[in-house]
Amino acid sequence: MTSSSTEAGGTLAIRARVLTYHAHPLSAGEGGSHRYIEDGLVIVRDGLIEAVGEAHALLPDLAVDLTVADYRPFLLTAGFIDPHLHLPQTQVIGSYGTELMEWLARYTFPEETRYGDPAVADAASRFLLHELLRNGTTTAVAFCTSHPQSVESFFTESQRMGLRMVAGKVMMDRHAPEALLDTPRRGYDESKDLIARWHGNGRLAYAISPRFAPTSSEAQLEATQALAAEYPAMHIQTHLSENAGEIAFVAELFPWSKDYTHVYERYGLVRRKALFGHCIHLSERERGALAEAGATAVFCPTSNLFLGSGLFDRDAALKAGLRTGIATDIGGGTSYSMLTTAAEGYKVLALRQQALPGHAAFYMMTAGNAEAIGYGDRIGQVAPRFEADFVVLDTHATPALRQRMERVETLEEELFVLMTMGDDRCVVSTYASGRKVHARGMGGIDLPSPAHAPTSVGGDFTGASAPEVESVQAA
Repeated sequence: MTSSSTEAGGTLAIRARVLTYHAHPLSAGEGGSHRYIEDGLVIVRDGLIEAVGEAHALLPDLAVDLTVADYRPFLLTAGFIDPHLHLPQTQVIGSYGTELMEWLARYTFPEETRYGDPAVADAASRFLLHELLRNGTTTAVAFCTSHPQSVESFFTESQRMGLRMVAGKVMMDRHAPEALLDTPRRGYDESKDLIARWHGNGRLAYAISPRFAPTSSEAQLEATQALAAEYPAMHIQTHLSENAGEIAFVAELFPWSKDYTHVYERYGLVRRKALFGHCIHLSERERGALAEAGATAVFCPTSNLFLGSGLFDRDAALKAGLRTGIATDIGGGTSYSMLTTAAEGYKVLALRQQALPGHAAFYMMTAGNAEAIGYGDRIGQVAPRFEADFVVLDTHATPALRQRMERVETLEEELFVLMTMGDDRCVVSTYASGRKVHARGMGGIDLPSPAHAPTSVGGDFTGASAPEVESVQAA
């Protein structure tokens, strides 16, 4: 494939097995939830999907000089979406042996104090975004730190890569190191300035981001409420009901509240596009209140297991009509891979005697998470008029996968095995707005160079590994 075919504003054709979801398999049934094309063609123009169909039907009408990227027998789906992670936690991931509140105090807060330094924030943003692309994730909702610089760095790099990203400056004015605290006024003003600079700039969106109730005074929650009222369609992100100690702390800090969710309700933060990380220990009342307001509960399985926080009750959320996403929660979470995240989600749900088949998992990682973050009309599907964010997957990427796949007979089985045994090695290519932004063995192959050379924060920013380059044959 020629490089010119992937430039923004150009036309691109990709041939592969194509899989896309338009409904939840657990409600619509497997057959009514998705479209699968064994030999499919996706045509992209100006960063949007123009057509999707059988290759034999679409190939004759292509321009004779258009090169087709032929990925057969690989599988093309919408790019993965990660609705909850933390930019500054890439170097505390895997920190040993504590529960949530101690983990924050011992590892996370000290790390976050470094992010007022542009060099640190720039380098970490480059690392995180390249790592997400290497794992097939094309959109994420990210907590930055309380430093405006962390948001500037994250959005600058996201814009350079042409990614659809959502992020915000953490607002917190108590129960954290002095170097991380803002004030109600400063949190409001700095958020407003960042909104004016970045919200709606290209593919970027701002999220109003009170870290969680314990780190915001009532005065700051009132300031957050004012922001939310001024921007009624904007994302809100925070944490809710992750850990028993945290819940008890909230009850102590807000003695007037009926429960944890009531704190956010009082300050106007429970609404559509409000994303609440974890939601493990919710009461029936809380689930109903979140569902009625159109808010989203975000399931973070690797984090919940690693910190010993508890087991998410997916079926109770579905019964309440509560919109639900699944996320990595880097760095309480222990993997950047949405495949690994879904595999751990399967185990969490199994402990609750609940099911997560392959189709349901791939729906959640794509169209489901798009709907969960309020972007179900623009990303998460391989369908006309949707943004051209894709991941191309090799379901036979490792010897163990190849061995296992010899006994697979259906697409559902193949997806489930890919979910349970797959990881970043299965990602052949990642596309954003129709541009190839990662290729296995080559890293970010179609990205403009940063203004200055990256400073290492513990990894290779190109994402390159072994010198393996998958061949892409011209049709």
